[in-house]
Amino acid sequence: CIMGIDEAGRGPVLGPMVYGAAFCAAVDEAEMATRAFADSKTLKDEQRERLFSEIQADDLIGYAIESNSASDISAQMLQTERVSLNEIANQATYGLVEAVEKMGYKLSKVFVDTVGDADRHRERLERRFPHITFIVCPKADALYPVVSAASIVAKVTRDHALRDFVYRESRPFSRQFGSGYPSDPVTKAWMKEAMHPLFGFPDLTRFSWQPAARALEDHGPPVYWACDVDEDAQQMAAFLVKPGGGKRQGGVTKPASSGAGRPPYFRSRRLARLATAF
Repeated sequence: CIMGIDEAGRGPVLGPMVYGAAFCAAVDEAEMATRAFADSKTLKDEQRERLFSEIQADDLIGYAIESNSASDISAQMLQTERVSLNEIANQATYGLVEAVEKMGYKLSKVFVDTVGDADRHRERLERRFPHITFIVCPKADALYPVVSAASIVAKVTRDHALRDFVYRESRPFSRQFGSGYPSDPVTKAWMKEAMHPLFGFPDLTRFSWQPAARALEDHGPPVYWACDVDEDAQQMAAFLVKPGGGKRQGGVTKPASSGAGRPPYFRSRRLARLATAF
C-alpha cells in the first residue's frame, strides 16, 4: 500500500492539531490521481465535506486519524520534561504508520508533508521504519493525491472537533471563535471575552501558545512566590554589604532563595505567591 500523511491545526491557539492519513493499494495509485482531491486549504468548506464523505464511502481508500487536543499539547509543552511541537508531530506520524500496519496493511511507500528539514525528517522516519520508503517534501498535499486526501481528512476532522467541542467549564462561552489562528480578529475577540482574570481560558485554548501566555501575563492578577528574589532588593543588599565582610548593614536582610524549588512552569513565567488563601 501507499499512504499520505498531512496535518491540520499546527499553528492555531485554539483547538486540536490533527494528523490524517489516507492509503490505498499501490496498484491503485494512478486511480487516486483521477479523483478530485486537492490541498484542503484550496477548497471551500462544502467541497471538503463532500470529498470527506466520498473518502469514507470509497472502498478504494482507507484513512486514519491522530488528534492532539489543546490540553494535550499544553500539557506536553509545559511539563517538566518539555516536548516540542515538532516532537508531538513526529509522534503523531509514527502513530499513524503503526496504526495502519496494525490493521494488517503492508506499507511500501509513504508520502509526508515535511516537518522542519525534509531530509532530516525522512531519515528519522526511515530509521524507525526501515522497511518503508518515505517521500518527504514541502507542499506534498499539493503534489500527491494521496496526501491531498489525507489533508482533507485532517482538516474536516479538526473542523468537526471545533464545531462539536463541549466546554467542561460551567461558564457559558461563545462559539464564535473563528479559525483559531492568533491573527484572526474573531479569534482575538473570543480570547478577550473568554479569558477569566484568575483561571485563564477554557480547555479549547493552548496555554503553551504565546498569545495565551501573554494575555494572562498582561491582564491576569499579579502573582508572587515566597521564594522569588526581588532583584532590586538583591542589588540594594549587595550595595550595602561591605566587600568581603558578608555582614548586613542598615537592617537589610539577606535576599530570599533563588526560587529553584518552584515548578518550572511558574518559574519560567515569574509567577510567585501573592498571599496565602487558607
